[in-house]
Amino acid sequence: MISLHGLTKEFPGGVRAVDALDLEIADGEFFALLGPSGCGKTTLLRTIAGLETPTSGRIVIGSADVTGLAPGRRDVAMVFQDYALYPHMDVTANIAYPLRIKKVPRAEREAKAAETASRLSLSELLARRPAQLSGGQQQRVALARAIACHPKAFLFDEPLSNLDARMRLEARTFLKRLQRELAVTTVFVTHDQGEALAMADRIAVMSAGRIMQVGTPSEVFQRPANTFVASFIGSTPMNLLPGVVKDGTLRVAGAALPLAPGLADGDEIVYGLRPEYMDLSASARDDAFAGQVSVVENLGTSFLVTLETTSDSGDHLVQAVVPEDAEPAPGTSAWAVPRHPRALVYRDGELVVA
Repeated sequence: MISLHGLTKEFPGGVRAVDALDLEIADGEFFALLGPSGCGKTTLLRTIAGLETPTSGRIVIGSADVTGLAPGRRDVAMVFQDYALYPHMDVTANIAYPLRIKKVPRAEREAKAAETASRLSLSELLARRPAQLSGGQQQRVALARAIACHPKAFLFDEPLSNLDARMRLEARTFLKRLQRELAVTTVFVTHDQGEALAMADRIAVMSAGRIMQVGTPSEVFQRPANTFVASFIGSTPMNLLPGVVKDGTLRVAGAALPLAPGLADGDEIVYGLRPEYMDLSASARDDAFAGQVSVVENLGTSFLVTLETTSDSGDHLVQAVVPEDAEPAPGTSAWAVPRHPRALVYRDGELVVA
């Protein structure tokens, strides 16, 4: 288990890349740190690894407080974005390098390197140097090097970002399967939501050095805890529309919607609904958002439709995902009909829990 207690990393100038974080990562868990560039996720990972010294707080791995330990004494293995392979060494030497540092006898470490390479389908590449390998092969060598020393935890810093789209898909499937087989605690930094949602047991969404929400992929996707997470998570942005409770009805962008529990007259809210849970109608409805189709984007098996709406609350864009046989023409009038049970309501930026 990895436990962080009040962990803070402040750089010169007062920039807090990690701001008083408390976090528990379970033994054997695949845990993703997700957030936009500059949110502090890589700094947090490097601090766990010992490559950055925390300003305050504690890091506990297993039962040991490792806050003051050098990286080599923490028993963790880090895989970097650029893989950090030694260009003058062949694959065998690269994989065996951590064992060499631990003064494992040469014959034993080469045998271990060969065994690990076999597991990752690298046996035919042992005599090659990194420059003679593809991106995917280099990634597997970096993984083999991490695995060879049997660490307590794997720390991954965006290890798939240098691969093309097809290779990324293959690599994430391989990596998740391997992590399950090894049952090693894994912390995985990424800005790619698809990677985090597909691979992680749990996700922490970060912003400005703080954790905005921790939960399973389903929890984070279906019930974002605040408007930041709601706006960040999802391949298509969530509709976030201002509204107000008036005369026992939720008034949002010209639509009269069912009142959510916990709200009272006068409450100002943000109404959230994913485009996937918005239907399109050619007929007028009071409980729908009326607008004009401005943009239709082809998603392959469906279309993302953007409506321009005008109401007393101002002009807004509302998006809906529709089947490929229901593509509307730009410039036509339409009504976006929300599936009310899927809607979320935020007050003061936080989810109103029914």
